[in-house]
Amino acid sequence: MMRRLEKIFDKQVRPVLAQHGGDIELVDYDNDILYVSFKGGCQGCSSASATLRDGVEKILREKFPEIEKIVDVTSHADGENPYM
Repeated sequence: MMRRLEKIFDKQVRPVLAQHGGDIELVDYDNDILYVSFKGGCQGCSSASATLRDGVEKILREKFPEIEKIVDVTSHADGENPYM
């Protein structure tokens, strides 16, 4: 499952985030819950939750309906250069 997710992230998610100096890491997939962590400009960005909900989740729910929940485990307070 993680390999399939990585392919979608590489093709559809990461290129968009990279435009703002950001990235996203797949942390874990367990019991139909996906754990992700934002990096770079996305770590600490005030729009990260909207990006997750309106971007990442929409893409993944179409292709992987078995994913019940996507959890952001990012320490946003530690972001050094958030995109604003």
